[in-house]
Amino acid sequence: MTRKRKGKKLTLSSLSLPLSNSSTKSLIHTQQIIAYAQNRYRIFGETIDIAVGNALDRLARVLNLSNDPSPGYNIEQEAKKCRDKSKLLDLPYVVKGMDVSMSGLLSAVEELAPKLLEAAPGEERRAAVVSEVCYSVQETIFAALVEITERAMAAVGGAGDVLVVGGVGCNARLQEMLREMASERGGRLFATDDRYCVDNGAMIAWPGLLMLKGAETSKSAGNSLPPLEECGCTQRYRTDEPLVTWRDD
Repeated sequence: MTRKRKGKKLTLSSLSLPLSNSSTKSLIHTQQIIAYAQNRYRIFGETIDIAVGNALDRLARVLNLSNDPSPGYNIEQEAKKCRDKSKLLDLPYVVKGMDVSMSGLLSAVEELAPKLLEAAPGEERRAAVVSEVCYSVQETIFAALVEITERAMAAVGGAGDVLVVGGVGCNARLQEMLREMASERGGRLFATDDRYCVDNGAMIAWPGLLMLKGAETSKSAGNSLPPLEECGCTQRYRTDEPLVTWRDD
């Protein structure tokens, strides 16, 4: 999400490796909240256990939902089938400042859902239980994401525009909730579809290309990258570790 006011922006992204070509901003991941300053992304907050996408994937397995085309998509479709919105389950909601926790919610659902399904009389009621669980999980998780996003928006300067991307960012209900929150603050939501939201190799390669170009233009400052044969792969690369050489703000 990107929100702008007095030259400041804030971005919500579900990418493990955040990327943006815009000017000064904070980036809020569905796993992290970060802000850019002095050639580094600074982490404000993050999920302290399980990423949102991973939590939804595990929920899909509990409910025996298909992976085709993706667990998150199928959870979204099931949630839409929930006819009685009063069936919202009381699930753990853990927000600590701008950190969120998903493990308690997931544990509660893994314990509760099988019991509800077992007690459901007939296939029609079992299908209704699946939709009610999906609806409840979505509403609870997305409410937490909207809350920490609004807090981060306030922390970096208040109202502005919001851009949501990433696999979880494809969800129409999440976009609706974020749009309402942004509108109440005098801003707008910008969202895209799964062509640009899902994780893919291009998203990983693009920041690498930016880093390479940034190093090429800053060789005089001693920031050039090592030869390719001396480079390696770090799977647990923290957002605040790299020196951002591809931005000049």
